[in-house]
Amino acid sequence: MAESDSTDFDLLWYLENLSDKEFQSFKKYLARKILDFKLPQFPLIQMTKEELANVLPISYEGQYIWNMLFSIFSMMRKEDLCRKIIGRRNRNQEACKAVMRRKFMLQWESHTFGKFHYKFFRDVSSDVFYILQLAYDSTSYYSANNLNVFLMGERASGKTMVINLAVLRWIKGEMWQNMISYVVHLTSHEINQMTNSSLAELIAKDWPDGQAPIADILSDPKKLLFILEDLDNIRFELNVNESALCSNSTQKVPIPVLLVSLLKRKMAPGCWFLISSRPTRGNNVKSFLKEVDCCTTLQLSKEKREIYFNSFFKDRQRASAALQLVHEDEILVGLCRVAILCWITCTVLKRQMDKGRDFQLCCQTPTDLHAHFLADALTSEAGLTANQYHLGLLKRLCLLAAGGLFLSTLNFSGEDLRCVGFTEADVSVLQAANILLPSSTHKDRYKFIHLNVQEFCTAIAFLMAVPNYLIPSGSREYKEKREQYSDFNQVFTFIFGLLNANRRKILETSFGYQLPMVDSFKWYSVGYMKYLDRDPEKLTHHMPLFYCLYENREEEFVKTIVDALMEVTVYLRSDKDMMVSLYCLDYCCHLRTLKLSVQHIFQNKEPLIRPTASQMKSLVYWREICSLFYTMESLWELHIFDNDLNGISERILSKALEHSSCKLRTLKLSYVSTASGFEDLLKALARNRSLTYLSINCTSISLNMFSLLHDILHEPTCQISHLSLMKCDLRASECEEIASLLISGGSLRKLTLSSNPLRSDGMNILCDALLHPNCTLISLVLVFCCLTENCCSALGRVLLFSPTLRQLDLCVNRLKNYGVLHVTFPLLFPTCQLEELHLSGCFFSSDICQYIAIVIATNEKLRSLEIGSNKIEDAGMQLLCGGLRHPNCMLVNIGLEECMLTSACCRSLASVLTTNKTLERLNLLQNHLGNDGVAKLLESLISPDCVLKVVGLPLTGLNTQTQQLLMTVKERKPSLTFLSETWSLKEGREIGVTPASQPGSIIPNSNLDYMFFKFPRMSAAMRMSNTASRQPL
Repeated sequence: MAESDSTDFDLLWYLENLSDKEFQSFKKYLARKILDFKLPQFPLIQMTKEELANVLPISYEGQYIWNMLFSIFSMMRKEDLCRKIIGRRNRNQEACKAVMRRKFMLQWESHTFGKFHYKFFRDVSSDVFYILQLAYDSTSYYSANNLNVFLMGERASGKTMVINLAVLRWIKGEMWQNMISYVVHLTSHEINQMTNSSLAELIAKDWPDGQAPIADILSDPKKLLFILEDLDNIRFELNVNESALCSNSTQKVPIPVLLVSLLKRKMAPGCWFLISSRPTRGNNVKSFLKEVDCCTTLQLSKEKREIYFNSFFKDRQRASAALQLVHEDEILVGLCRVAILCWITCTVLKRQMDKGRDFQLCCQTPTDLHAHFLADALTSEAGLTANQYHLGLLKRLCLLAAGGLFLSTLNFSGEDLRCVGFTEADVSVLQAANILLPSSTHKDRYKFIHLNVQEFCTAIAFLMAVPNYLIPSGSREYKEKREQYSDFNQVFTFIFGLLNANRRKILETSFGYQLPMVDSFKWYSVGYMKYLDRDPEKLTHHMPLFYCLYENREEEFVKTIVDALMEVTVYLRSDKDMMVSLYCLDYCCHLRTLKLSVQHIFQNKEPLIRPTASQMKSLVYWREICSLFYTMESLWELHIFDNDLNGISERILSKALEHSSCKLRTLKLSYVSTASGFEDLLKALARNRSLTYLSINCTSISLNMFSLLHDILHEPTCQISHLSLMKCDLRASECEEIASLLISGGSLRKLTLSSNPLRSDGMNILCDALLHPNCTLISLVLVFCCLTENCCSALGRVLLFSPTLRQLDLCVNRLKNYGVLHVTFPLLFPTCQLEELHLSGCFFSSDICQYIAIVIATNEKLRSLEIGSNKIEDAGMQLLCGGLRHPNCMLVNIGLEECMLTSACCRSLASVLTTNKTLERLNLLQNHLGNDGVAKLLESLISPDCVLKVVGLPLTGLNTQTQQLLMTVKERKPSLTFLSETWSLKEGREIGVTPASQPGSIIPNSNLDYMFFKFPRMSAAMRMSNTASRQPL
């Protein structure tokens, strides 16, 4: 507190300035004020001035004491004492501004881009400042009690710069005049270092010697602004119970309790908050974003980018040419939405223009831009010696970058820099080049100008033959959320960019050094993609790979990589995603299946009159993607899931599906919402002549949709033979509509209704339809439809008299013994045409197995029987084995997973394997057969009399002898396949349906990192062994 009077906070001095008579009046007023403030009372009448001056500070918080004193002095007309308090408060308000001025000195003021950004944000952020001005004006319609203002933005979008400018404007009196008297600035990094604190200590942390005028700061919370930077980075979960909150500003409490007490205004009621955060799904942001709060998002819009480019180039013609290059590519548009990356882009383009180069050819991708940025920043015209020095500098920089990302370190200590061989002179060079800068959040640490630059340097390190370093900061146990780096997709993208000879040449020519691992990784990546073709599950979706290939853009290499792809999954969330996917899909010549998710692009964006330019661009991309459905001759299957389509985008899709050249045979729609309620889409399908399988899952089916489906199936040219309506919340009330589809006399041969609560009432309605002479259904799948034994009598009649039904799947329905008996009994009669019966998870026991055994032994039409996940046990298995050994048994497949079988039944099972001449598939997974049981079965499998082709055995925990026997079986019968999949994982049997992604969920990891981290160059880096080399370069 600068220029303060020693008596400013001396209570005794104020009391001694009262006469004895005045002091007695003061005590009476004080007793009333204590009641008004709802504070605990104590006897005042007999107290002297000294006693009262000593008791007050230990009884009440300072702000209450001085607010009461000022009020009492006003009532007593002690104007001199009031003026002294007012003077002190005014001085302290100015002192607070001095404290904030010291803290908010712009971190980048010594750097070119820092000065430029200061001016730019000052000029273009007037809309944000306008919101901040109104939000904290209690007389404004924009304001609200206990308001939180959220400033949202991605990394380096300018949140800190806007906060800095706002505070500096407040200090200069240009903002929040007579509205905000004090500002308390908190960062997530500061908070993460704390465990316990009082509000008084938190406020005082930036003041000299921790001495802040707490009483004055808290005297009027409605003029107090807390700035909380990076809420998403706070390591604590702020889900504190209401009863644990604290109101005492002097009481030390755990940091989460303190923060929540402030944010919920238990402390400093009426104060304001300005909170910055990255867009996140984290609980901390969700918890405190109220409906009345104000939320504004920072990013460089198209208009602001134009201002930025014009300000930077100071030449309208150059700025226009540069902007045209950026706007032609969605990747570069995305790059220039972030201020620092926009600065890097402009810097590179300007240098290329200054050198007279064709910047449109040499600056097409982020790899080009980052390569030019590093090359221009680190090289000079000084000749070979300088080049060697700068090459060493680049290598050390790349070591630091890679070591940081592999160990989640983005802020580097001096020890980290020395570890990779940097000297103080090196750091000065990098700082002058705007590559490595002092951290704005971590004192005495450095960080790359942007994470993208660190990722680009890591990509270079990947392709360099350099040792792996363990930087000291990487071993820190605690890492802040924002330093927990796990998504290497941008690094992978840059690596593929550097595989392009022209992009790589930028660096190699500048530094006189060739990246030695390029050819090895190219060869390896092609081989890895061929390996993926044999195991497509290794890559769960293809967006990261497609971004890598788009960054590379070497036509022959891209063709070679995607040539093996027969199934592709893409998640489209932006124009950029559509552009990249289009580029890669054009090269997928053997693609059979395309899985497609579209969200946020068209959602709630129905144009009122005509589409905007932005909407038109999205629709053009979408139209080109939809055109693939009829131009790709190899494409047979299309899966559309998690989609939000507006009217125009749905019509574009519909036009593609009804195109005469569309050869799609399978169309699956899951979690899809459309503007027309599927009317346009279904009408288009009525004109499709190739579609044989239509699946509409996880969607509410309206009466209009049933009517349209009926019309489609009734079309003479309709080829749809399989209709799936899984998890559509179909109930008995909809079964009349389903029944009408069954008797339409069309092409329908298979119907899947799994995961719908049809119940027995609904099933009885369907059974009547199944016996209708027009019903030609061959297969019916009813997994998890809430069926019970009450509908099994009707089902039995269907099996007995239906001339067409060949396959029935009733898995996961509570049929019990009585129901299963009714379903299996018709199989004893020659009129029953059933060939496949699936009863897994139907809650029956071994008591019913004698009847099933009779069916197995007598029904020569039955080829497949699935009865897993039932309480069959060894006793039931013995009975079933009797049926399986019967010469009339024609079963080809039997599923017995999770049937509580042990080694006791394995002798009988082993005899089945050598006597049954039709059984080709047997699944015994998830049974506890033990070593002896498995060994008995393996011995039978070796026998030449065993005709089994596929077997599922529990193979974990086997002893050495049984494992050797297993190897012998595999050697002697190499064609024998060992299963790992149970009945519940097969298509159409998913309990509750497990789509590729749930609506609104985070896009799953693609597993592309497997390819990079299995490359021999990187395996040691990822293991981060303690023996990593620390030799100087």
